[in-house]
Amino acid sequence: MADNFESLSRIKCKALLDKVMSPEEAAALIPSGVTVGMSGFTGSGYPKRVPAALAKRILEEHAKGKPFKINVWTGASTAPELDGVLAEADGINMRLPYQSDPTCRQKINSGQMHYMDIHLSHVAQYAWFGFLGKLNIAVIEVVGIREDGTLIPAASVGNNKTWIDQADQVIIEVNYALSEKLEGMHDIYYGTALPPHRKPVLINEPDDRIGTPYYHCPPEKIIAVVETYDKDRVNRFSEPDEVSKKIATHILNFLKEEVRKGVLPPNLLPLQSGVGDVSNAVISGLEHGDFDNLTAYTEVIQDGMLGLIKSGKLKMVSATSLSLSPEGVEELNANIDFYRERIILRTQEISNHPEVIRRLGTIAINGMIEADIYGNVNSTHIMGSAIMNGIGGSGDFARNSFLSFFVRPSIAKDGDVSAIVPMVSHVDHTEHDVQIIVTEQGLADLRGLSPRQRAEKIIENCAHPDYKEKLRDYFTRAQQHGAQHTPHILSEALSWHDKYLKTGSMK
Repeated sequence: MADNFESLSRIKCKALLDKVMSPEEAAALIPSGVTVGMSGFTGSGYPKRVPAALAKRILEEHAKGKPFKINVWTGASTAPELDGVLAEADGINMRLPYQSDPTCRQKINSGQMHYMDIHLSHVAQYAWFGFLGKLNIAVIEVVGIREDGTLIPAASVGNNKTWIDQADQVIIEVNYALSEKLEGMHDIYYGTALPPHRKPVLINEPDDRIGTPYYHCPPEKIIAVVETYDKDRVNRFSEPDEVSKKIATHILNFLKEEVRKGVLPPNLLPLQSGVGDVSNAVISGLEHGDFDNLTAYTEVIQDGMLGLIKSGKLKMVSATSLSLSPEGVEELNANIDFYRERIILRTQEISNHPEVIRRLGTIAINGMIEADIYGNVNSTHIMGSAIMNGIGGSGDFARNSFLSFFVRPSIAKDGDVSAIVPMVSHVDHTEHDVQIIVTEQGLADLRGLSPRQRAEKIIENCAHPDYKEKLRDYFTRAQQHGAQHTPHILSEALSWHDKYLKTGSMK
């Protein structure tokens, strides 16, 4: 065992002690052409050493003139130690379901890597249905292995339970850099069945537990155990700027009014927030708001939610991953006994389950790249063709939540590009699923409105002043063509996106 490992082994199962090996030895067990399910969700809980060793081996095989690629499935995005090194080695044939790595993005958009963007709630069930093909090997990070062979999950859960169940062989990375006190924070549901034998998922409150704290894996499936001491990639969040604060204020004022009207209870409904500075700022804004006894049923816990828990505003959070800044990690580890009683980490098929989201009536806040004047939202593509990251779980929550917000600043590229356009270049969320759009300019509540009513409200409330008159002119002239149900001038609508060609990718 390396010197920087704790002296006390976390591999308690004696049957697995003879499976301990180096990352290089474990990587040698992964042949070309296989499909590998790896742990990881938003830069948390991903294997660190085996992917790097595998990337080195792939480069060596390429140098010999031998092709070597694998298919990689995860929970969501990982980090440079996984996605980055494998993409740089040109070692990935197919990637799913979500990524945010710049090298991956370049390979995908240049046609060198296949990529399947998919709703996160669909991934596990598609694997079980056999829609995605055979999963050969799983590589999973854990905190430790118990005497009975059960595995203590790490800082994210994602699709790990499904990968372990579906794979023929399993490689485990035991990470000593993670606190052993993460044990007990997880709820791994083993009640999933295939149609026509499905049963209701009996979560009625965000803090309901329906599973076990551990993964179950037959010891004979485990072909390697690798001990590591590597921290997760940490996310650095900017202090909320004036734009983010304005967006947060619009949302908080809207929620106050919904409570006043009796639409929402005084403690709101369970919150869901996407990843990013704007979403984190909105959640942080609640710390100084009027709402108490809040709950959250979401995918990712960012620093803002830790702050809400510590302040007493947020009493319980259910998620599938922790995604924290260095300061957030320090805060979690220093007070982990306190947080373990208030955080549940679940599989992503449960954290994003449409049945549960609809039953709980979540309030969803997710980012976007652009929205059009009728309420269609593009979350994934630039100029309709180039992928940024992926749809993630935004669709799971947008379609099933009680309230759904899509947020972003009204302009990009120093004002050269408007985030409100006549027609989005790619549609991830149709106008049928989009309720509320928010920019720093204002909030457009689209509930109960026709397309032309939506256009008027979005232009007036959300568009930047530099683009408002241009959008009004387009909308007026489109109506003069016959005032159809959703008026468009197709020859002009997509020309708005030409500025991307001149300014490059959106910031």
